[in-house]
Amino acid sequence: MKLRHDALYAARRSPVLARNIVSTSQPLAAQAGVRMLLSGGNAADAALAAAIALTVVEPTGNGLGSDAYAIIWDGAELHGLNASGRAPGAWSPERFAGRDVMPQRGWESVTVPGAVSSWRAISEKFGKLPFEKLFEPAIEYATRGFAVSPIIATLWQKGGDVLGQQPGFAEAFLPGGKAPKAGDLFVNRAIADSLIDIAETKGDSFYRGRLAGKIADFAHKHGAALCEDDLAAHSVDWCGTIHTTFGDIALHEIPPNGQGISALIALGILRHCRIDRFEPDSAKALHLEIEAMKLAFADMRAYVADLDHMRDVTVKHLLSDDYLASRAKLIREDLAQDFKAGAPKHGGTVYVTTADESGMMVSFIQSNYMGFGSGVVVPGTCISLQNRGFGFSLEEGHPNQVAGGKRPFQTIIPGFIMGKDGKPVMSFGVMGGPMQSQGHLQMTLRTQLWKQDPQTAADAPRWQALSGLEVAVESSVGDEVIAALKAKGHAIAVETPDSTNFGFGGAQLIARTQAGYVAGSDPRKDGCAIGY
Repeated sequence: MKLRHDALYAARRSPVLARNIVSTSQPLAAQAGVRMLLSGGNAADAALAAAIALTVVEPTGNGLGSDAYAIIWDGAELHGLNASGRAPGAWSPERFAGRDVMPQRGWESVTVPGAVSSWRAISEKFGKLPFEKLFEPAIEYATRGFAVSPIIATLWQKGGDVLGQQPGFAEAFLPGGKAPKAGDLFVNRAIADSLIDIAETKGDSFYRGRLAGKIADFAHKHGAALCEDDLAAHSVDWCGTIHTTFGDIALHEIPPNGQGISALIALGILRHCRIDRFEPDSAKALHLEIEAMKLAFADMRAYVADLDHMRDVTVKHLLSDDYLASRAKLIREDLAQDFKAGAPKHGGTVYVTTADESGMMVSFIQSNYMGFGSGVVVPGTCISLQNRGFGFSLEEGHPNQVAGGKRPFQTIIPGFIMGKDGKPVMSFGVMGGPMQSQGHLQMTLRTQLWKQDPQTAADAPRWQALSGLEVAVESSVGDEVIAALKAKGHAIAVETPDSTNFGFGGAQLIARTQAGYVAGSDPRKDGCAIGY
């Protein structure tokens, strides 16, 4: 019998409470993580197994050609990993002369993929299980096939409509010339073979071996700059975290080249706005959040780039409390404004979070950027390549201007909250392009200021600042609040629950409790939290 998979009724999920938890956007991936925990692995093993499985079961948001970041609490110390890739060495501003923006799709949007390197780095530093074991669920899903879940099926159709003509895409993802529907069995033997190769070589094949050769050969065939030397030169950075405080907690993010700093800027601005006077879903609270985020985005767009290239305006300048206080003074409680960048110096996807009873917590994100990314898929390997090069600027002199060997501005960010006592509070993320830092701000305020549990915070209506005075809100915000925001001058676009643009992201959260952990998983995605 053929069943319908469209949601007809609003539903509320209950939070998951357990001593060991995996929360992510696809149930089979969550189960892959739990399998590792039940096999004697820890939260790092679980996060990696889930992430590897997501390349198979959620190809609409990530793949073997993704980038990745992580924040990991090992039980005693917080660690930050930047595994994003760099531009091909042959890229330069001259290569893209005559263009206003970087290419969005195709080979000229592809930088070196870093996700595979993150798997090895995390496994070597924190894992308990053999590297090869982490791949077992993903290889099983690829070889035997899996039933495509409903939201992913919708995104798959959208991706196929846009990318069907990109090199290698149709062969990999459009069997019989069309995207699979919800409930269809999808078998992917090509990615199974690639996963086996990566597992057996601990990733070396991807950067210096057989798979690297296939990537470079396909790039050369299409006149692309990416070559074997670019892949071999790739390395990850254990970069630590940056943070800002709010009350009794500190929000931690990965340093630039990512957009996490914008969540810190916005939270730091709100520290000076007395937002605690207002209820979480009131127009007054939402107005302050939106204005703070707009201020943060203005500075992010002007100053944030690969950390090595932020020489004039630095992270320290942008997070200075005096500067954040001065930015907060620009906010009017009665009026929406179109802010410009400030002067901080005077004279910038799929997500997994896991936690285990030893105390380890992992916040991990990997992404192809825009859906299937560049649309380029290396034949016979199912290596779908990200389009992170689109994150570069072509503006002369901008710190994020394209250059060979440079990391582009990135949207993907894992989040982590620590208490002032030095103990972990929550591991979380909100996948979804420019929604991510805005989601981090909203999840932090809901859970820490207004004390909502992770599932309630994930269920709650969201907003997203777009550009200028334009703001998108979910209809569940309510007519009265929407009218009040419009009265303040916000140009509001209301998205209905049956909207298929998925612009409000997907949150996954695990918070620490005295009895273990409590988790939430976003109802806007197919996934779930699983614990025991």
